[in-house]
Formats: sequence, structure tokens, C-alpha cells
Amino acid sequence: MADDSVLPSPSEITSLADSSVFDSKVAEMSKENLCLASTSNVDEMPQVEARVIMVQDAGKQEELLKALKEMKVPCVKMDSMEEFESLDSPEFENIFVVTDFQNSVFNDLYKADCRIVGPPVILNCAQRGEPLPFSCRPLYCTSMLNLVLCFTGFRKKEELVKLVTLVHHMGGVIRKECNSKVTHLVANCTQGEKFRVAVSLGTPIMKPEWIYKAWERRNEQCFCAAVDDFRNEFKVPPFQDCILSFLGFSDEEKHSMEEMTEMQGGSYLPVGDERCTHLIVEENTVKDLPFEPSKKLFVVKQEWFWGSIQMDARAGETMYLYEKANTPELKKSVSLLSLSTPNSNRKRRRLKETLAQLSRETDLSPFPPRKRPSAEHSLSIGSLLDISNTPESSIHYGETPKSCAKSSRSSTPVPPKQSARWQVAKELYQTESNYVNILATIIQVSRVPLEEEGQRGGPILAPEEIKTIFGSIPDIFDVHMKIKDDLEDLIANWDESRSIGDIFLKYAKDLVKTYPPFVNFFEMSKEMIIKCEKQKPRFHAFLKINQAKPECGRQSLVELLIRPVQRLPSVALLLNDLKKHTADENPDKSTLEKAIGSLKEVMTHINEDKRKTEAQKQIFDVVYEVDGCPANLLSSHRSLVQRVETVSLGEHPCDRGEQVTLFLFNDCLEIARKRHKVIGTFRSPHDRTRPPASLKHIHLMPLSQIKKVLDIRETEDCHNAFALLVRPPTEQANVLLSFQMTSEELPKESWLKMLCRHVANTICKADAENLMYVADPESFEVNTKDMDSTLSRASRAIKKTSKKVTRAFSFSKTPKRALRMALSSSHSSEGRSPPSSGKLAVSRLSSTSSLAGIPSPSLVSLPSFFERRSHTLSRSTTHLI
Repeated sequence: MADDSVLPSPSEITSLADSSVFDSKVAEMSKENLCLASTSNVDEMPQVEARVIMVQDAGKQEELLKALKEMKVPCVKMDSMEEFESLDSPEFENIFVVTDFQNSVFNDLYKADCRIVGPPVILNCAQRGEPLPFSCRPLYCTSMLNLVLCFTGFRKKEELVKLVTLVHHMGGVIRKECNSKVTHLVANCTQGEKFRVAVSLGTPIMKPEWIYKAWERRNEQCFCAAVDDFRNEFKVPPFQDCILSFLGFSDEEKHSMEEMTEMQGGSYLPVGDERCTHLIVEENTVKDLPFEPSKKLFVVKQEWFWGSIQMDARAGETMYLYEKANTPELKKSVSLLSLSTPNSNRKRRRLKETLAQLSRETDLSPFPPRKRPSAEHSLSIGSLLDISNTPESSIHYGETPKSCAKSSRSSTPVPPKQSARWQVAKELYQTESNYVNILATIIQVSRVPLEEEGQRGGPILAPEEIKTIFGSIPDIFDVHMKIKDDLEDLIANWDESRSIGDIFLKYAKDLVKTYPPFVNFFEMSKEMIIKCEKQKPRFHAFLKINQAKPECGRQSLVELLIRPVQRLPSVALLLNDLKKHTADENPDKSTLEKAIGSLKEVMTHINEDKRKTEAQKQIFDVVYEVDGCPANLLSSHRSLVQRVETVSLGEHPCDRGEQVTLFLFNDCLEIARKRHKVIGTFRSPHDRTRPPASLKHIHLMPLSQIKKVLDIRETEDCHNAFALLVRPPTEQANVLLSFQMTSEELPKESWLKMLCRHVANTICKADAENLMYVADPESFEVNTKDMDSTLSRASRAIKKTSKKVTRAFSFSKTPKRALRMALSSSHSSEGRSPPSSGKLAVSRLSSTSSLAGIPSPSLVSLPSFFERRSHTLSRSTTHLI
């Protein structure tokens, strides 16, 4: 057997040591013992059984005893250390369960080198059906199991010993050096070599409170300290221990950056304050500093600020140091292009070639010419989104677009005589080349980095959000890359008879396929960018860094994404101009006309598709707003025509005085009333919390059921009222639905004509005017008198209360349905049943009212009311139908 003296006792092991060394020695000893055991006679080795000893309060927990019984592990109880020797036996491997890892019994067991666990270990093993884990140290819970921690910035040894001990009690491992095997760095400051290594490796950097809070939750089963929701609360913010000041920014930008500083754990002071640790400089506007900075002050560009927020950690300042505009290196580079250089033919020739190259680059550049960025700016490792200065060049992020794989010609061959047609064709090619470059920039600078795996601090955006923002941009890029290549070949081999219209006719179907999905949802993409920028500081920093890059021409992502919306109309104008400068005998004349017509068809298709998409979106909005709305309302052929706010004037479709919203679709009418209690929220697939449904579904009625539209005349007692004579398929008689319009935006006459027109279209009638009938309010018992009076509102409130109480004491959840069944049974029993059956139905209804303790005259007089109502309707509608 191996000598036990090789392994130090737990009491001699300092908590500051690298626990991985201790673990490796335990593993080596275990392997050695295993090898020696395998060579010995198995029959001679005594069988050792695991036994759990419940110490003090642990033996009183019924949950623990039940868990051990399920695991079929024998257990005994121990109240003090005096019983320890009597329980010590070579036949058992004792596992002590202790509830308090700070009392004297625990310390004695720890000094005796006993195997100690906490109650959560027993409960978790029983729940998962796993054996008890072996640990060389006391293990209270497993909330930090498989976590490797490293510490930096702690000056008090007592605090560090306490933290390391808690990590060991939760199953974690400690390492002295910060490397790729470390899963978390616990930092007490934002400086030092370990901090910089953790930032470069993307290791989460945590506050000491993370360990303390995890220990507070040690008794929670299945709790893990590494879950994102819990861990993100204790991440070290990028600007912790930093005091920033800002120079060269506008008041609005400065205010926004100051708010962002506080959100990211820092503070700010005015420029020149000696307590500042960083001076953030807008390098494009500041030419010289107003004071001489001290050696302790970091003077950095604004990219350091936004890069730190994007990486969710304090970036290294050395890569972002601000340099004055009059540095010797810059003076030397400027002197090389200065016109006051000595008379040298070689230098003049070099200067001429340089200016010619600059003019060619400017001629084909999609953005205004800007100064070349410094080497530090383009090679900064702090920026995760850096690409080369030209979108056409090869880029090291993901798959390189075709435009980047094949560089365009630097110059266009000029024919002996530049015709107007050639000039327009050249402009068409140049704008197409610029447009392709912009699309490549959008993909490579914005989309590809957002989709990359292993981003520092986790993904900036969710995949659904990225898809919503960029849509079909890659498909549009592929189509225009082909168009650009064809135009480039045409310009390189120019001839007046070459056809430009054929190029756009060739890709017309591809344009129809790729543009509508993007143009239709552009507003949604814009809203998603604005929402994510407000809610996610890292995405806001991402956009700021990209906007400052020369590739983006200092334009925001929204400004770049609007280019596809503007491109097709611009191409149509250029083709029109090209047609004007094309001779009639040129065969390309007719081809250009076809190409222009094809582009107009594409734009018409986009507009029509956009209209349909917006109509579908309106239907979805109705479904979200109306609680219980039928699913069959969603249909590809259906569109929302008009929404009207009304008040019910009769007993149908709901009680008198109820606020009713009518949604007129091209083939149906959705009737919904205002909800009295609005609870709950709806969360869409893109995590957008919608407001709770404010309406309650009543009835979805096909327009074919509307037999007449009644325009109620204006009187003193009736204002802005109308009615619908409806024949539901389940009813044998007509039903009158009367309403009062409350919305003033739409006149009643326009609304009724619109309704009649769509009813006529549904039932295939040409005379929509015959569906409308002007009626007197007295003939249909319709009035709006006292609808808004206090007495009327009180009466409606009493009626609702009575109905609620009646429903609460009834045996049916649908009293209206029970009422109709009772009435129908009473009518059908006439002539066959005794006369008392009708009275029995009424007596049952009246008894229900008496149960509620509130007299209900409407229930008692219900048969006579229906008799009078049906007689009035039959008399009024005999000459209508």
C-alpha cells in the first residue's frame, strides 16, 4: 500500500493553495490503490459498506431519512463526538451528514479526516438516483461542481481564505494561474495580468458577492451558480473603479454616454478633474488637449468606451490611446504628399499617381471620401468587427461574399468618343458597384459578427432578432452581384449595340423573389433595431463602433438598410435616361422599354405584396386585441376594412349600454365588447410583450347573414344610431342588432355605405343600395336617450351585479342558453303538454332570482317581452323582405 504520509492532512492544507495539485495527488493515490488492489486476492479483501451517520439536527429531518431509505443506504444517528469511537468500524465507510459547517462537531470531524457532506448532497443524489459523490473535502452542496475559479485583486488574506473555503464546500476547484481551464475569474479590481488574460480568453469575471449569494442558496435543490440568470447579476461591469470624463462630444452625446457610464458600473466628472481615471476623446473633432494629462490618466479614443461595453469587460487602454494630430509620424506622412517637395521628377510622378489613384477610388466609392484610419484603429484587437478598408477586399469573417472574392476593375476603358449613352451606362455601373459594396458592408460589418459563435460576453442578439433586422439582404446581394458582373463586362467591352435592358430582364424574376420580403418588413426591421438599441447596451455599442468605421461612411445601420428600398426606383430612372440617349434604330431601345416595364411590375408587385402584408398584420393585431377571437379569422384572402366604436342599444349582441367594437372585414364582421377586467400579457415569438387584450369576443358573423342595414333617422331621442337585421342559421326568426356610433372620425352614412357594399360583394349582388333601409326609431324601439346619464350608468351597473349574483347561484354557467332552452321547450309543448309546463319554466327562473336575494323584474316579464318584441319585428319587416 502507498504511504499515507505522502498526502498531507486536510488541516495542513492552506486554502490559498492551488487545489488542483491536491486533487491530482488524490487521483494518483486512488489509481495506485486500485492497481495494488487488483493484484491482491479479492476474496481476502473485506467488503466495506457505505453507511451514513446523521449528526445532531440532521437526524431529525424526515426528508433526509426518507431519501436514504429510497437509496437503500443504512444510517445511524450521532448526537456528540463521544459516540464517534463506538460508531467507528472497519466494516463500514462512514459518511457524516452535518447541517452546520461552522459548529464544533464539524471542526472535530474535519480534524479526524472524516468524509462530510451536507443535506443537499443526499437529497440531490436521491432525486437523480445517483450514488453519493466522493470528495476529499467537506462538501455541503454541488452548486459549484465542475467550476474552476481563480482569484485576483484580494489584499486581505482572511477574506480570500473565506471565499476559497466556501467554493470548496460547494464543490468548486481553485487554480492559482488564470488560463483556458479556468471557468470564472473572481476579481476585486479591474487591473492586473489575470484580468487581462480573462478578458482575452472571454472568461466571465465575477464579483466576490457571487460566491456569498451562491452560499446563501446552498439549501436549494438543483441550484447551479453558473446559470446565466443568476451569474449575470454579479458580473464585474466594464467601468467598475473607473471615473470618466468626455471631451469633444455634443451635449446630447455626452449626456447619453454619461448615462451609459453609470449603467456599466462607472462614474463621471468634468474634464480636468484630478480624480478622473480616463479621458474619452472624440478624435475627429479634438485637435489638441486643453491641458497636459497626468501619467495616471488614460487618454483614449471613444472606441475604447464602446468596445468595453460591447465586450462586457474593460478593454485594454494601450490599443486605444489618443494621439495628437501634430505627431512627428503624421508630419512625415503629410510631407510626402506636400506640393512644396524638392524638384524631383520621381517624387512628382509618385505624387501624380497617388492623386490619380485617390481620384479613381473616390469615383467608385459608395461613401464620401474620408481620411485613412490609423494602423491602431484598423488592427485593434479590442474591436471584434474590424475588416479591411474596402468592402470588395477579402474579409476574415465567415464566408466571403462573391463580390469580395472577385475584385472589380480599377478603371473603365474609355472609347475614343464618349457618347451620352456611354456616360449613362457608366453611371449605372458605378452606382450598381457602390450599391453592391454597401450590401457587402452590411453583411460583413454587421450581420456576420452578430451571428458568430463564442462572442465575448455571449451573443449580442438572439437569432430571431438578427433574422428580423437583416431579412433577405444576402439574397438581394447575390442578385445584384450578378447584375454588377454583367454590367462590368458590358462596360469593359463597350459597343453602342450592346444591350443593357437584357441584363435587367434576365434577373427580373429574381428581383421579384428577393425584394418583397425585405421591403415589406423594413419598418419591422427598423423597429427591432430601435428596440434592441434601447434595451441592449452591447448592441448600442456595437452600432456605435460600426458607425465610426470608414467602411460604413459614418452612417447608421438604419440608414444603410434603407438603400435597398431606394435602389429599384433609382435604377428605373437611370434606364429611362438611358432610353432617351438611345437611337431609335438601336435594338436596345425596345429592350430598355421592356426592362423599364419589368421594373415597374416588380415595384407594383412589391407595393401590392406590402399592402397584403400590412393587411395580414392588421388581422393579427385584431386577434391579439380580442380575447377569445376565433382562429379561423386568420385567412390569406381576408383583410380588415374598417373599425368602428359603438354602444349596444338593445339586448343583442350584448346588454344595452355595453361598449362594442365592430371590425368589418371584406367577408365577415367581428363583434367584440370591452372587457371589464384586463389581466395577463401576451408574449410574441420575438419576446415583445404585448398589452393585454382589451376586448372580449362575442360573435364572428359572416356578412351573408346580414339581410338589411337600417339607417335610423335622427331625432331628439335617437342620435347616430343604426341597426342590422340578421338571420343566423341557428335561428328561425330575424334578430335585430342596434348600435350607436361613438367614433366621430367616420360619418355614419359613409360607414353604412361601406358595410352595404361589402355585404353585396359577399352575396354577389350588384345593387348594394337596396340593402339599406331608412327607418324610424319608434318602429324598432331604438333610442339613445339617457345613454350617458348617471342614472342609466347606475341602472346598468345594478343589472350587471344582479346577473353576476344570479349566475353565481345558478347550476349552469350559461344562463342565457338555459333561458332559451326553457322558452323553446315551453313553446314546443303548446297543445301537447299541460298548461302548467310554461308556468313551471317561469317559476324556475323566478326561483333562481329569488335565490340570489335580488328581485329581477326582467326575468318575470320575459315571456311577454319576447312576445311583444317578435310581434314588432314581424310587423316591421314584412315589407322589408
